[in-house]
Amino acid sequence: MKTLTQLVTPLLKLMPSPVPRRQERLRGQHAFADGIKYVMPVNSDDSPVLMAAFPINKRAAAAVLPGTEMRPFSLGGKGLLVVTVVNYKSTDIGKYIEYSLAIAITHGSRPAPPILPLLFQRTFKLGQFVVDLPVSTEVSVKGGKGIWGMPKHQANLDFVVTDSTVSALYEKDGKLGCYIEIERPAAPPLALPLKLAASNYCVFRNMLWKSDIYFEAIGDIALGAQAKARLILGDVPGVEPLKELQVETKPVFTAWLPEAHGILDDHYEAWFLTAPTPLEAAALQGGDMLDSVTDLGQSQEWLAPPDRSRVPGAVSNPHAGGTP
Repeated sequence: MKTLTQLVTPLLKLMPSPVPRRQERLRGQHAFADGIKYVMPVNSDDSPVLMAAFPINKRAAAAVLPGTEMRPFSLGGKGLLVVTVVNYKSTDIGKYIEYSLAIAITHGSRPAPPILPLLFQRTFKLGQFVVDLPVSTEVSVKGGKGIWGMPKHQANLDFVVTDSTVSALYEKDGKLGCYIEIERPAAPPLALPLKLAASNYCVFRNMLWKSDIYFEAIGDIALGAQAKARLILGDVPGVEPLKELQVETKPVFTAWLPEAHGILDDHYEAWFLTAPTPLEAAALQGGDMLDSVTDLGQSQEWLAPPDRSRVPGAVSNPHAGGTP
């Protein structure tokens, strides 16, 4: 009898690439956006990725979402906290780690039904609202926030791969931001060829910004009881809102993509954040203002690696996968 992987793999290989034709048409063109040099498309190669999604309280998640047009994605009556850490090894702006802490959402005037957004992503505008997004380098902050409106800021990050686990630690100003650790499957993994499109929704300058990224990779996916992960949320300001979400300890899924290849679309959209009254609009958590990026440079230097000895039971590896 064929395994699930053997049955599904041929179908996944037949799926078309999610990369828009425009990105392929621009291949080899040069850009100089906000003083940063890019060779189109804005891509990354050989970039390991770890992911894990945890059930959260939907009402608590809704309270974190600013404006009136985002709603928590629903799975089994719960929302989802999605943790994604990418160890970018080859990009136009050098090497850096990106540590995303986000809430799965749909974008639109009405709530979406459960489950269906997974099948009809474009119809229901499925994506994730990025609550916190630390990165390793100043130039990544300058580009990510200044061009795409992402809530990037520089922090102490690492990315550690062992034979049995993949983990990443986030610290800032000597405080714990987050620790995520996933177990790699002991049995033959569900290694699937993946072609993914993901939409990020972020707040900057009291506006909601949407950007799209496309990944192709072979992924080791663990679902349900097979998914094992450990998440610790710390005390840095960007993480504080997540501690109100009643995050459950058992993940819905984990994913390990050893060599992902990604493209960040240079097309993005932005909308005003709105509220029923002027006072409520003024009180919205609308992200940083323009002055937070105007004086940034293009340094590719990393801060010191975070201190894993502060996290009980954290995997220790002196040759961290994210150290440049």
